[in-house]
This record gives sequence, structure tokens and C-alpha cells, in this order.
Amino acid sequence: MTRGFVLVWIAVLLGLSGCNAHVEDTRPGQPVKTRQVAFQEILKVFEPMGVMLRTDTYEPDRFAALAAELTIKRERPWAHFSADTHYPPTKAKEAVWTEADEFEQKKQAFIAATEQLNVAAQTKNMEAAKKAYFEVYDTCKSCHSQFRTR
Repeated sequence: MTRGFVLVWIAVLLGLSGCNAHVEDTRPGQPVKTRQVAFQEILKVFEPMGVMLRTDTYEPDRFAALAAELTIKRERPWAHFSADTHYPPTKAKEAVWTEADEFEQKKQAFIAATEQLNVAAQTKNMEAAKKAYFEVYDTCKSCHSQFRTR
């Protein structure tokens, strides 16, 4: 009886693993994968700043360095949203292309907010940095709610 139970669970798990199969970007240049990796790189810089602010472990010099790095990485994903890149494994909604002007405004708001964050971070003032950090966070959240699927 135990052996049968184990075999049933293995079958269930294998079946469920097929539901979450990772879709590869097989197009030339892998534009969807490239922009996803670029966003992951942004997150790797952005999230440690948030951790510092949320856990009261603010390190002014490290925060400033991360903010400066963010301004370098912020441009990388956008060129990979060409008209022919709405295919799996994208998480972008069709609205990225049908509401292109709005998408561009959201992108520009993100870039402006990251610039303000960098300026605030360089002052080493935690309150200014915190305010600017959450402005960047809000631009991300706003864009994701309108242009990204879960």
C-alpha cells in the first residue's frame, strides 16, 4: 500500500511540474529573455536599498553606490520591447504595444524617479533617500499593474 501511495504522489508531482514548465525564448537575440534579465539586474540593485530602509540598517555609502548603479542599469530593458516581442515567455501585456505612449510615459517616470533617487542618495540623508526610494517603487508598481501580467 505504501508503494502504491508513493507512486501516485510521484505521478501527481510529475504532472504538476509540466504545468509550470519554463518557456525558453528561442527567437534570434532572445529579446524577451534579455529584457527579463535586465529587469532582474535592476531588482538586484534596488531590493537591497529597500531592505536597508525597511530594517533600519541604512548604510549611506552603500545606499549611494547602489543608487548610482541603478542609474546605469535603468536603461537596459527598454530597447527589447520591440513590436515583435509579445510572445511567451513574456509577462508583458498587449497594452505595452497598444498603449505605447502611456508605456513610454511610465518608462520616463521611472527614469526620472531613479535620477531623483540617485541625487537624494548622494546627500547621505536617509529621509531624503527613503522618500525617493519609494517614489521609484511607486513607478514600478504603477507600470506593472497596467502593463505586466502576474
